[in-house]
Amino acid sequence: MDANFIIGLGAQVMWTVVKLTGPILGFGLVVGLVVSLFQATTQIQEQTLAFVPKIAAVMLALLIFGPWMLATLIDFAHQILANLNSFIQ
Repeated sequence: MDANFIIGLGAQVMWTVVKLTGPILGFGLVVGLVVSLFQATTQIQEQTLAFVPKIAAVMLALLIFGPWMLATLIDFAHQILANLNSFIQ
């Protein structure tokens, strides 16, 4: 194993993390923005109104993107194990 392999592996890990967290954070961001606009226009400053829709959006995003996220993680694990297997032999 050389330094280029380790740096490439680190970059691949970071890109996988960004791919997996992007949809969930995007859903939470959009719902948070909509709730904030609603609170600003109606002047309702209820604290639970800000958190409950975001939690629901994150749960919905996990239900929608969960199978894709799992498949992405499994593919990444297969790539890592294949690379380790090639270095052992």
